Amino acid sequence: MSDTFRIPRGLIVSCQGPAGTPLDDPGLMAAIAACAELAGAVAIRAQGVADLRQIRQTVTIALVGLIKHRLPDTDVYITPAIEDALAVAAAGADVVAVDATDRPRPDGSGGAEFVERVRSATGLPVMADVSTLAEGTAAAQAGAAYISTTLSGYTPYSRQLSGPDLRLVEELVGRTDTPVTAEGRYWTPGEAAEALRRGAHAVVIGTAITNPLEIARRFATALGEALTR
Repeated sequence: MSDTFRIPRGLIVSCQGPAGTPLDDPGLMAAIAACAELAGAVAIRAQGVADLRQIRQTVTIALVGLIKHRLPDTDVYITPAIEDALAVAAAGADVVAVDATDRPRPDGSGGAEFVERVRSATGLPVMADVSTLAEGTAAAQAGAAYISTTLSGYTPYSRQLSGPDLRLVEELVGRTDTPVTAEGRYWTPGEAAEALRRGAHAVVIGTAITNPLEIARRFATALGEALTR
């Protein structure tokens, strides 16, 4: 897949089973990804080599890949090393998602520099997960194919919101020509549609679609509170 590959506008479904739960199963994630494709999703975002390989064999739509793991002396955990990016590419991903925040990596590289290195090493488009406007514009200048608001609220210096950061979507759309993908705390179709109205190229939805454990917990909590009133 070339660096010019382009994901269509629309819904990207994030299929990531939390470790230690019944959802942590490549076959199950592939089945959910297949359902997402049937429902009209334009791409799947998934993590881990086993899941990526299984999903690649199951769906025909674009696949955004990443690997999550913790390294010493850094808070970066979304595709934190070049070796991870190469593994994502080898597993069949069309796009490599990376943490492009300003948080330092063990090798000393910053987010924008890491975007450049991943592009060079894999030859694939890079989705840069950022938390602020400055990080997004830097990643765009470094050649990221997509800028995603994934990490807004997950770095100590970014806006801490209970809902999606629609303002960051607008800011990025206004400051760069790079397609912006909206991600993070989108729970309703209305919120997703609003992100598109504000200029997002696509919207990534994960937990609200693919995590029945969390969906059921939200209902159970609400009903439990109602029963105690």
